[in-house]
Order: sequence, then C-alpha cells, then structure tokens
Amino acid sequence: MANKYYVVWDGHQPGIYGTWPACQAQVNGYTDAKYKSYSTQAEAEQAYREGWKKHWGKGKASSASSASVGYAAKSGKPKKPASASEIDYDSISVDVGTRGNPGPVEYKGVDTQTGDVIFSQGPIPNGTNNLGEFLAIVHALAYLKQKGSSKTVYSDSRTALKWVKQKEVATTLARNESTAEIWTLVDRALQWLRTNTYSNKVLKWETEEWGEIKADYGRK
Repeated sequence: MANKYYVVWDGHQPGIYGTWPACQAQVNGYTDAKYKSYSTQAEAEQAYREGWKKHWGKGKASSASSASVGYAAKSGKPKKPASASEIDYDSISVDVGTRGNPGPVEYKGVDTQTGDVIFSQGPIPNGTNNLGEFLAIVHALAYLKQKGSSKTVYSDSRTALKWVKQKEVATTLARNESTAEIWTLVDRALQWLRTNTYSNKVLKWETEEWGEIKADYGRK
C-alpha cells in the first residue's frame, strides 16, 4: 500500500500515482508541471477531480485554511499564508542550471508569483550544483538587503540552505585555474554572510508538495 498518493494535474501523463518515482517521471522536464501528494487515495481522487486551481501550491493546509489564501474580502490585499506549509508568493525563488557536475554553472532568481527573472548569473565555466545553489541564495539576500526588502527566499537545495546557515561551504571542488571564477564568487558570498545581517526567511521549497521551483531550468 502506498504511503502517499501523487496527483499530477499537468504533466506528461496526468493521473494519480502511488510512488514518488512514478510521479517524478511525469513531471521532470515538463514546464510548469502541477502536482501534489496526499496521504490517502480518497483525498487524491477528490483533488484530481476538483482540479489544480483549488489545490496546487497550498501545501498540506486544510481546505478551510487553504481557501483563505489569496485576497481578503474587505481589504482587497493579499493575505499571508495560513500555515507554514503554504507558499509565500511574496518571495524570490532561486535555482541553478548545470551541464555536468562539476561543469558550467548558471543560476537565477525569479519572482515566485510571476516567474519573472529578477537576476541571473553565468554561465560560470566550472563549478558544482551545490555551489551554484549557495551563490543564488546569497545573491538573493544581498539583492533584497539592497532593496530594503524582507521578502522570503526559497531554494530547493537542503545542502545550500545548510551552508548559508553555517556561513561555510563543504565541497571537494579543487581550487585551480579552471575553478577560479566560482571560488572567487563563493569567497565573496561567504564574506558577505559573515559581515551582514538579514531578517529574510530562507526556506526550503517543498518540491513534492508544490512542484518544481519557479526558477527551475528544466534540465533534469
């Protein structure tokens, strides 16, 4: 019996899947795929019938709390997410694109709501996926501090999030002529983290619940 059921509303083959690998096969490489996991088959079947607009991007919140996300009836202003498992759309999402690991690296930050590119960097000749993810997060934090913004930053890399928190990277990538550019950027990012403070939340993008991060390069 499946521990979770995965609804794919928009993917290579929409439907309900009993394992993450089966779901993943339908959404990898599919632009703006929409899918979400549920604890029971009944919940998944109901969600599939009701469509993605009612469910996608609302995490594990209950129907009542999910319905409250969006615009407040009286003020007309966006409401804050009702639970920690919901997406904060007033945020920047970052991701990295690589061709080989190590290999050429590029990254970007986008508006989570619209997908509009806010900044991009690269390609950097030789680096790793994790270092690119780390640089993207720090770039977003520096950008937001410059703007005086307290927006949230999302990344789908647990490793990079850990490095940002610890203000230290742990990588086996050698320092040599071919990696000089990315190491210069990493050293600069570490220096920024050690000499600056920020109030922004830096959160994990929950891919299994919300689909691919908005900044995804679609190269999986």
